[in-house]
Amino acid sequence: METLKAEHISFGYNSKNMVLNDINFTMDNSMILGLFGDSGSGKSTFCKILTGFIDSYKGNVLLNNKSIENGFNPIQLIYQHPEKIMNPRWNMGDILKESWNPSEKILNEFGIKREWFNRYPSELSGGELQRFSILRALNPKTKFIIADEITTMLDAVTQVQIWDSLLKYAKKYNIGVLVVSHDDKLLNKITDRTILLDDLNKQ
Repeated sequence: METLKAEHISFGYNSKNMVLNDINFTMDNSMILGLFGDSGSGKSTFCKILTGFIDSYKGNVLLNNKSIENGFNPIQLIYQHPEKIMNPRWNMGDILKESWNPSEKILNEFGIKREWFNRYPSELSGGELQRFSILRALNPKTKFIIADEITTMLDAVTQVQIWDSLLKYAKKYNIGVLVVSHDDKLLNKITDRTILLDDLNKQ
C-alpha cells in the first residue's frame, strides 16, 4: 500500500495573507478521493505543493512516510489547461514520449489516435490535449494523480470519456487519484468519498 501525506502544510504570500494554514491530509493508492472547495479557496495551491511545483511552504509532503527524492515525481499533477504546460515547438509524440511510451492498447483506451503524434499542441482540441496530458502523467512509476479541475473546460461527453478512461486505468494499476473540483455533483458521482478543503484549512 502506498500512502501520500501532507503534514502541517502552511503557505501564504505574507503572514497576513495565508492561503493554507496547518493542513493535514492522508490518502492511499486504493482511493479515488474528492477534494471540494470554492474558486479561490487554495485548491490549486495545495495541488502544486503536493506535486512539488511550489516548494516555499511550511510542513512536509511524504510518500510512504519519506520525503520525495529528486528525479521522476511519483505524484503527478494534471492541470485544467494542458496547453499551458506543453512545449508548442514539440509535436505530440515527443511530448508523450518524454514521459513514457504507452502501448497501442493503452492509446486506444484513452482515445488517442496515432496520427495525432505528428501534430503540435495548437493543432488539437482541448479534449485531445487533455487526453495526452493525462496519459503523459500515467508513467509506470506514478503512484498518485492529482487532478485539478481537469475537465471543467470540456463538453459533457468528453468529460465522461476522460474520467472513465482515467479511473479505470488508475484502479487497474493501483494509482491513487485526488479529484479536485468545485463541482460537488461530479465528485459525488466519481469518487469514493469527498473532503472539504475548508475542513482541513485552519483559517
